Amino acid sequence: MGQTRHDYPGLAGRGALSNAAGRFEPYTHDAPLPDRLPTEVRDETIGRVISTNKSPDLGFDRSINPYRGCEHGCIYCFARPTHAWLGLSPGLDFETRLIARPGAAAALRRELGARSYVPRMIAIGTNTDPYQPIERDRGIMRSLLEVLRDHRHPVGITTKGTMVERDIDILAEMGPELCRVGLSVTTLDADLARRLEPRVPTPARRLRAIETLAKAGVQVRVMVSPVIPGLTDHEVEGVLRAAADAGAVAASMIPLRLPLEVAPLFEEWLRSHVPDRARKVLGRIREFHGGKLYDAGFGQRMRGRGVHADLLQQRFVRACRETGLEQRLPPLRCDLFRVPGSQMSLF
Repeated sequence: MGQTRHDYPGLAGRGALSNAAGRFEPYTHDAPLPDRLPTEVRDETIGRVISTNKSPDLGFDRSINPYRGCEHGCIYCFARPTHAWLGLSPGLDFETRLIARPGAAAALRRELGARSYVPRMIAIGTNTDPYQPIERDRGIMRSLLEVLRDHRHPVGITTKGTMVERDIDILAEMGPELCRVGLSVTTLDADLARRLEPRVPTPARRLRAIETLAKAGVQVRVMVSPVIPGLTDHEVEGVLRAAADAGAVAASMIPLRLPLEVAPLFEEWLRSHVPDRARKVLGRIREFHGGKLYDAGFGQRMRGRGVHADLLQQRFVRACRETGLEQRLPPLRCDLFRVPGSQMSLF
């Protein structure tokens, strides 16, 4: 069922302004939305938790997502279309109707113990954020980290959530050989961040989290992602400088991606929040993607193309060099892995 709120400014603490049905639903129904939508969480029973991919654009071939949907509510989130597979809307349903996977740690331990398992870095947070607000009560991410620590398995974490500080004891114990954190800072403008990412900690708070992690010996990569052409692209140098001052040791950047249902949701947000800039932003995004709002082709989707995309890359490289963030960190170690159930895993 699709729902639309016609009297913006929208729902308090939510990013999407509508709840249109996903692409697999045969029927739509237009109905007014309430003033507030509570967060609903359902549990999912799983047999396996590690997902694999063969994408040439990604630096990992396996990942784990403790949750489906994300309460952070980032309007630009490329993971929103995954909710359509559940018969839910990539709009407000993605932010308010969440799926938790409480059996994730047990499933992970079983998979690591399989005879055929070959250890490689597991990425966590590549789809939805493992440190979104419901993690405070559920603790699924921490339970996963405990398994990875116990068996000395490498992990790369991607998050906007400062709750990662809670797990510093585990991350510091794993050390730079087994663990790395990527923390996303999209903009330094607190008001813009609140509208783009309504339930994400403020930019200043995320910079403090980088500092806290760095002081504990945890390697942190700042992710200037996504860069929104015509809206946040002028901040790239400032974000990198602030992150380097906080203790980040490396950086990455990805321009905005608008796959499937994300494009109309983001366009709706632009015309409501920054109507004077919507035309420029949409035009610049099309320049990045060959005249379309999104090009899913490998090799292009993470960089964009054209003059402005090339200039953005050049600025990023230069700023990384000037701030000391240009280094490529060495791969995490896989040779320290201890198979669950083996004698070595007891020590």
